Order: sequence, then structure tokens, then C-alpha cells
Amino acid sequence: MAAAPAPPQHQQAWWPGRMGAAFGPSFLCLVCLIYFIQGFRSFVWTAVSYQMKDMMKLSPSTSQFLVSLAYFPWSIKPIYGILSDCIPIKQRKRIPYLIISSCLSLLPWLILGLSQTLRTSANMLTALLILQNLGSAMADVVIDAMVAEAVRSAGPEFAGDLQSLSWSSMAVGGILGNLLGGYALSNLPIHAIYVVFSALPFFQLVSCMFVEDSPKGYQSAIDEHKYVDSQSAVTAFSGKGSSEALGYEGTRRRKGTRKISKRTPVSKRAEANEKHNVSVNSSPSLSLRSAFFSLCTAFKQPTILRPMAWFFFSNVTIPNISTVMFYYQTEELHLEASFIGTARVIGWFSLILGTYTYNRYFKRKKLRNILVFAHAGLAITSLLDIALVSRLHVPYGIGDKYMVLWGSALADAINQFKMMPFLILSGQLCPPGIEGTLFALFISINNLGSTLGSFLGAALASALNISTAQFDNLALGLGAQLIGTLLPIGFLFLIPKEVTGLTS
Repeated sequence: MAAAPAPPQHQQAWWPGRMGAAFGPSFLCLVCLIYFIQGFRSFVWTAVSYQMKDMMKLSPSTSQFLVSLAYFPWSIKPIYGILSDCIPIKQRKRIPYLIISSCLSLLPWLILGLSQTLRTSANMLTALLILQNLGSAMADVVIDAMVAEAVRSAGPEFAGDLQSLSWSSMAVGGILGNLLGGYALSNLPIHAIYVVFSALPFFQLVSCMFVEDSPKGYQSAIDEHKYVDSQSAVTAFSGKGSSEALGYEGTRRRKGTRKISKRTPVSKRAEANEKHNVSVNSSPSLSLRSAFFSLCTAFKQPTILRPMAWFFFSNVTIPNISTVMFYYQTEELHLEASFIGTARVIGWFSLILGTYTYNRYFKRKKLRNILVFAHAGLAITSLLDIALVSRLHVPYGIGDKYMVLWGSALADAINQFKMMPFLILSGQLCPPGIEGTLFALFISINNLGSTLGSFLGAALASALNISTAQFDNLALGLGAQLIGTLLPIGFLFLIPKEVTGLTS
């Protein structure tokens, strides 16, 4: 009797063994470390918030403005991807830029931890935070490009595994960062927290020394005539968040998947890639001009421009006053740093729950309906904040901590109903050949809208004369935020009518 056919080799081995054999242990360690650090940044950014509030005595509007300015490097991520694609350093495209970004992430925290003069100067603190975010954003782009290359070389059966590993590492980092951040603030001086955190970028820098540009198996995959995407599409495809969470909420970054273009045999691609590499090395400036021209040409298409204009507008119209709310919670409600960290941990779990709920119940709904639901939900969270500030919950015996916890959980869960369609639609809109860079551009546009919304929030707080000791007009600011949240619903005609929340 003939024996049953053996299962595929990638199913025989234990999952970590499969991953190690496909990508190499050093590459996997680097991926886990970088994504863990991206989540764990909340550990040190909580300390930055307290530094501005308690040590520097900055007003809420000033802190909001400085933090918004510090996050600007996340709004120009495509530049880092184009540079690493078009200008190799010593014939290497990824690791040299990853080393540079690791140094940019490491040095500012060391300087802030060791120099009291610099960390108490608003200008120097902001400059160093900008430099640090530049390093973090560049590392984010480069590692995303390396992950994209690794997935293509190892085969589609590993795509979900590597993405799951990335998400899991960042989620673990976010949860631990928030839990330990509150504990550290209660037991360590702020400058010591900066020094402690700098150990992680240092480990990242050291890890770069053990990884090649192409992870294990990449060249062998080419020799065996596997299929690969075009070289111009290997740049970053993620964006951060966040949708970066500005203010005291740290740096939660959202990742997504790209729509893979149709593939052609490597025998044809190899010749094109060889010519591309020669042109890059001989004339980087020409390659840069070509990349920027391709981006501009694609972005001018109405099918791309209109939806991206809506997502940008939907962020700009909402004044972000998260830093002002942080001041209110700590100064007026006297909530401890440990509780603030716990609330953000619950936010992380709510984010996971929101992702599951979207994929389970909403992804086949019309995109316009999903976005209406998301903005209506965000308006409800603004109403909860108004109730908290107006003390409307007190007569019902509801504690402040419960209001903060439920508000944080609801906001993070509902945000996923807006972010997930954005990531999926971005993948659908990207044309073949430049999908990686164009996807990074979409994420950066979203981040820029959030940054401008945060600047608007800082201006609103200043206009309402909100200060550390004066929160009488905070409810008015939240009312303006509520109106701004509902405003984009009237412009949903920019979103294609028949598009659903599911990748086609």
C-alpha cells in the first residue's frame, strides 16, 4: 500500500524553525526588535509628556505644538524610501540606512538623559525629539522594505507569518511600554528613563551588524527562477500610526498589507533589474527624478487623488487636543502615571478587538457606510470627554477613572474602523511598479493630516486660554472637536460609491 504523500516541507517543521530557515535568525531578531521598539516608544514618550508638564512648566497648547512639530518626520516617509532605493551606500540599499537611523534614534535619548541644560530648553528638546523621530521613521521605512523583500523571496506561504510576527512584536512592545512607563515614572527620575530607553536603539544598532541587505534565501530564490516584484516596488509600505498617536499617547503605528502586482518570470525581470541597478549606481540624481515624477503622475489620477483628499481632510478638520486632555487628567483629576499607562494598555487591547470586529463583521460593507459609522463613533467619544470635563457623570456615581478607561477603549477600537479601510483602499489604489513608494506616500499624507490637526488643536487651546490651572473652556474645545469629527461625513462623495472594506 502506497504511503500517503508527505506534507509540504514548510508545514513539517515547527513554526519558529520554518521562519528561521526561510529568513535567517539574525533577520528575524532584527525585525522583532525594531517593531518591538516602535511599540515600546510609549515608555519614553510618557516621560517626555511629564518632562514638559512638570519640569519645564509648559502650557498645554505649547506642549501640544512642540509634540506635533517633533512628529513631523513621520509625514515625509516616502523620502526615506526613495533615498534607500535610489542611492545605495557602498552598494548596499538597506543596512547602511538602518545603521544611520539607529544612531539618530540612540543619540538624542542619551543627550537628553545626560544633559540637564539641553533637556530643560524647549528649543533643544524639540530639535532632539525631531532628530529622534527622524531616526525612528527611517528605520520604520527600511525594515518594512526588508520585510517586503523577504516575503517575496520566501514565497506567499510565509507572508502571513512574517506580518503576524511584526504585529505581535509591536503589540507586545506597546503593552509593556505603557505598563512599565507608569511604573518607571513612579520610581525613576525622568532623565534616567531616557538613558534606560537608549539601550534599545543601541541593541538595534548592534543587530544591524549581523544582517545582510538581502535576508537568507533571497539570492537563491532568484537562482531557482522564482517570481519577484519589480525593484522599484521594494520600498516601505507602512505608516505609524497612526496614524501616529500625537501627544502623550506615544507612537502607535498602524501597519497594513499591499496589493501585489501581477508577476512575470524572473528571466525577464532580472535583466530589467540589472539595468535598473546600473542606472541607479551611475546616476542617482536621474533615478531620484524618475521616482518623484512617477509618484506625481500616479497621484494626479482622480481615482487616487479624491479618496486620499478625503482621508487627509478628515484628519485636518479634527483638532487634536490629546495633550490638553493629558494635562486635565493629571492636573485636575489627579490621575497617577501608573493609571494612565493602564488606560493605554486597555487601548491596545481595544485596538486588537476593533481589528477583529472589523474583519469579522464590517469588511464587506460599503466603505462610505463604514466611515460614517467610524466618525459617528468618534463623535460619541468626544461626547464622553465633554461629559467628563463638565462633570455630568458625577451625580450618577460614575468615577473619573471609569470614564477615562471607557473613553480610551472606545476611541482606540473605533479608530480601527477608519484606519483599516484606509490601509486596504491604499493598497487597491497603488498601480504596479511603484506601489511600495506610493503606499508610503498615502500613509505619510494621513500622518501629515493628523499632524496638522494637532497643530490646530494647539491653536484652539491657546485661543481658549487653556492653561495648567485653567480648564474652564476645555468643554468648548471638545465641542469644536465634535463638530470637526462630523464635518468629513458631508464630503464622502469623494470616496468611490461601490467600494467596500474588503480588498478586491
